Amino acid sequence: MKQQTLAQRINVIRASVMGANDGILSVAGIVIGVAGATTNSFAIFISGIAGMIAGTVSMAMGEWVSVSTEKDSQRNAINSQKHALANNYQGEFDAVKQKYIADGIDTTLATKATQEMMSRDSLVTTVREKYGFNVNEFTNPYAAAIASMISFPTGSILPLAAIGLFPSHLRVEMTFIAVIIALAITGYSAAVLSKANRNRSMLRNIISGMLTMVITYLIGKIIGTL
Repeated sequence: MKQQTLAQRINVIRASVMGANDGILSVAGIVIGVAGATTNSFAIFISGIAGMIAGTVSMAMGEWVSVSTEKDSQRNAINSQKHALANNYQGEFDAVKQKYIADGIDTTLATKATQEMMSRDSLVTTVREKYGFNVNEFTNPYAAAIASMISFPTGSILPLAAIGLFPSHLRVEMTFIAVIIALAITGYSAAVLSKANRNRSMLRNIISGMLTMVITYLIGKIIGTL
């Protein structure tokens, strides 16, 4: 079995983190919304289970479609580049050289670097410089789908457990707190993977989670009084 590259592994980890994050947030919104409308524990639990199952299928299929589309686009770019190299090699050579020059490399050094890279593998070089990805490093859509299919229900367990285990007079508040802590963790993890600002990512994740739970709870309360 061919070993995955670092980029491929990171993409699968990304799918796992985002799947867990969506599982936490989606199911928390459902169970808290239903808890706002009714105190019936079975109704709350079964709605959470239904949301978990629907979300798992939706996330897995969404990842599969998204990554498959990206993979198709990359293959089309490779085929287009093969045609360009066969019909206008000098033009592709000049495009790579000009990119190096635009990056601040001296013209003489840029020409030499282009000659070395193009002579080694012109397709790999031009695809990397023009499209920003490496040939034969496609993300596996099935791996991303499976990662989401596992991580979404795993994330869903937290709000389901919190809403089901705590006493009825505390379950909404304790679920709210547990979900906020979990979203801070997934927000931090997503920031590490994407090399983004960690505090901003956590804050954004927490705020979106709080808004989701507050809005669904209020809607549930309104419906419950009808």
